[in-house]
Amino acid sequence: MAATGRKASAQSVTADREIVISRAISAPRELVFEAFTEVRHLSRWWGPEGFTTTTRAFEFRVGGEWDFVMHGPDGTDYQEWITWTELAPPERIAMLHGETRDDPNAFESVLTFEPDGAATRVEMRTVFPTKELRDEAVEKYHAIEAGRQTLSNLATYVTEIVREGAEG
Repeated sequence: MAATGRKASAQSVTADREIVISRAISAPRELVFEAFTEVRHLSRWWGPEGFTTTTRAFEFRVGGEWDFVMHGPDGTDYQEWITWTELAPPERIAMLHGETRDDPNAFESVLTFEPDGAATRVEMRTVFPTKELRDEAVEKYHAIEAGRQTLSNLATYVTEIVREGAEG
């Protein structure tokens, strides 16, 4: 009971700095998790609608980095950098995400992958350093809708893999 209380208390402390997005995906948990762990998968679905990704470096391990550029549909390039801080396959990924390694505005994201019948429920919980940075991400970069679109792209991608596997 105490652990639950601490968790709820910790979440209420960050509530004004976080974004939580969740989606059920019709694919096995191991496959959904794998789509986050291999660059050959990530480059096919990562980002909101209309975005593409160019990877400069990728090492999936605790302390490893993903250095990449997201190309927006309007031609704008967004320098991105992620380091993984915790990996618990196939249940959980924690990461620090910013523009560069030393980005003071980098935010933390935790992704959980829970079985949901034959599907997998992915929850993406992102906590920003300040409420102002969270609000800026929502207002200027449409972070909530972009997160929903990203998980939608993931769902489409892994569903296609499952369908191709069933047909093959």
